[in-house]
This record gives sequence, structure tokens and C-alpha cells, in this order.
Amino acid sequence: MSSTHMLQPEPQPITACTVSRDVQNFDLLIEDMESCLGENWGDLGFGDALPFLEQPEASKLEFLAIALNEEDEGDLSVISEIIRAAKLRNIKVLLIAEGVSPASLHGLLREGGDEFVPYPLPEGELAQAIDRVLAPPQAAPVAPKMQNKLKPTDDRNGVVIPVQGMAGGTGATTLAVNLAWELATLDKENPQRVCILDLDFQFGSVSTYLDLPRRESVLEMLQNTESMDSESFMHSLLSYEQKLQVLTAPTDLIPMDLIGPADIQRIIEMARTNFDYVVIDLPKTMVEWSETVLHAAHVYLVTLELDMRSAQNTLRVKRALQGEQLPLEKLRFVLNRAPRFTDLNGKSRVKRLSESLGISIEVQLPDGGKAVSQTTDHGVPLAIGICKNPLRKEIAKLAKSVHEVNSASVAATA
Repeated sequence: MSSTHMLQPEPQPITACTVSRDVQNFDLLIEDMESCLGENWGDLGFGDALPFLEQPEASKLEFLAIALNEEDEGDLSVISEIIRAAKLRNIKVLLIAEGVSPASLHGLLREGGDEFVPYPLPEGELAQAIDRVLAPPQAAPVAPKMQNKLKPTDDRNGVVIPVQGMAGGTGATTLAVNLAWELATLDKENPQRVCILDLDFQFGSVSTYLDLPRRESVLEMLQNTESMDSESFMHSLLSYEQKLQVLTAPTDLIPMDLIGPADIQRIIEMARTNFDYVVIDLPKTMVEWSETVLHAAHVYLVTLELDMRSAQNTLRVKRALQGEQLPLEKLRFVLNRAPRFTDLNGKSRVKRLSESLGISIEVQLPDGGKAVSQTTDHGVPLAIGICKNPLRKEIAKLAKSVHEVNSASVAATA
């Protein structure tokens, strides 16, 4: 008589999960996940993903495959939260999308999505995407055309122009990038030295708008500003068309308080002494060093729209600055997607908004339409992609006005 002891294999850890409203809507994804991972994957609904990511089992996850279609496009906030939660845990994110607009995909990629794969899945595309996102990061050399070739001068006294949105989607980054480009290309005979600093360390997208890579050297510079000199600062910049110099946001998400007021002061001062104009794209969040930027600013552009969220946030910011006795007079309010000249009802709403908030709306930017988001998705300034667009024309007028005021001020003090 003999006995056989059967050894039970240990269950293999779940290394990936699909996340969707109903994974049965993506049968090809199920087949490809089984082909790539066998049984080492699971499935979560949108409502289950955030609680699961808080569990110890989530520590084994390598990536999430978030599948969505046009029915999910109405409310992407939950998907954005899932992406942010995954990135905080160093979990890669694949977006599997069917019938989703480029603008929505662009927004999710900005939130932290690592790869996008269209559905139905092309043959072998999921396996290749998994290999790409799980491959160890390699520092790619910067293309020669993107290398900053400007030498430090240390003899400038640049104009500092921060841009901050009062709510998401009010066009702050679009204004910052295109204002910087217009200033850099305004005077063909005597081109100005212009740089743009992306200080939205977590979700900054200036690099996306100009199709520039993010670099590890940015974080290294930010973490050691005390030893920063003009050479190291200029080396951390990238160049767009050798006309506009760019400090991109870091490659990875970093805490907003990793950098203090003294660090920001050094960075702005270094930029001022080497450039004629310093445009700063700011996060929507008020942080410890927001006051530092406000004090350094010559003019502080604030973008808002004709809606309640912009009005409420503008009022809150105004009260905060007044309560702290900060220079509120530096703020210049820019209304994005302003009503047309013939829209008398819309113009009346603008007047009521201005009066109710007790502010002067000095700049009104027209709605440039879908062409604006399409152009930014292609990574080019509006002046290159859609030069005759009404939004581009108004930003060009604003740049010309800024330059004329600055030139007159310089002439008066000479």
C-alpha cells in the first residue's frame, strides 16, 4: 500500500489588472491578457479599482490596462483618479480605447497614462505595449535640435510673467506656451531671449505642447538649487526651434512641497539674469512658494472662463491675497473663450461677472475651436499650426503689447 502526497503549487501573484465598466465589452483584450499573462491577471470595475489599490495585494501589480469607450467619455474623473492612484504606487497604466476623442485621450495621458493602444487590438500590439511600459527607463540622448545652445549672459533683467488658471481647462498652459513663442519671434531683427518654466511639477504639460522630452536632469537641478549656477541652469533647458528655451516638468511625479520658496527664488532669478522674458506656467494649486512667484512677477496673468467655478475660485484667491496683504494689483485677468463681438447677451454676462467679482477683465481671448486642441496635441505653437486662428491672433496682440510696454519702460530708465 502506498500513499501519494500531492504538492499543491502556490498561487501565482496577480501582476496586472484590467479596469473597465464591463470587460465583456472588450473580448479581444481578455484573449490577449490570457495570452500574455496566463492566469496572473485580474479584472476590476471602475468602482472597485481605487479600494483595491489600497490593499496589500496591489503591491504586486506591475500595470493596469484601463479599457474605455465612448460611453465612458462623459465622466473621466473616476478614470483620472485611478490613473493618479496607480502612478503614486509606481504602477504603469495602459489605456485601451475605442471611439474615444483625441482630447480625452490627451487628458488621460497627461494624468499619467503610459501607453495608448486602440481597440480592437492590432495583432501583437498589447504584448509590445506591455514590453515598452515595463522596460527599465533609459536616459535617451537629447536630439541636437533640442539642445539649448544659448550661452549664459548673467547681464539681463528679464520680465517675469506667471500664468495661472482659476480652474482646469481655462487655457493657462495654452496661453503661457503661445505667449512665450510670440515674444520669442516678435522682433525678427533683434530677437528676444525668452524661456518658459513649467513649475507644475506633477502634471505640467509644456513639454507636451512643444513635443519635447522630459529629462532627469531637471529633478537633479531642482533638488540642488544651492549649487546651481548659470551653466547648470542653461544645461537643464531644452530648446524649441532654437528660439524658445524650456524648463520642462520633471519626468516623474514629485511632491509639490519638495521645492521650497528659496529654491523657486533662485530659479526665477537665474532665469531673469539670462533672459529678457521669463514666462512661468503654474499649477492650479496654491503652494508654499506661490507667494514667491507673485512677488517676483512683473505682471501675473490669471485665466478664467465665464462659468461659476472660475468665478468662485477667483473670489477665493482675491480674498486670500487681500487677507495676506499681497500685491493683488499685479493680477491681470484673462477671459478665455470670451463671447463674440456680436453676442450682446454674452458681453452683458462678462460685465456682470467683472462687477460681481470686483475685478477688471483686461484681456478677452476668443474660442479657437477644436483646431486649438488638435494643434497642441501635435506639439506645435498656434503660430505654426494655425496662424490665422482668432485665438492665436489675440495672443500675438497681447505679446506685442507686453513687449511695447517693456520697451518703453526700458527706454524711460535708460
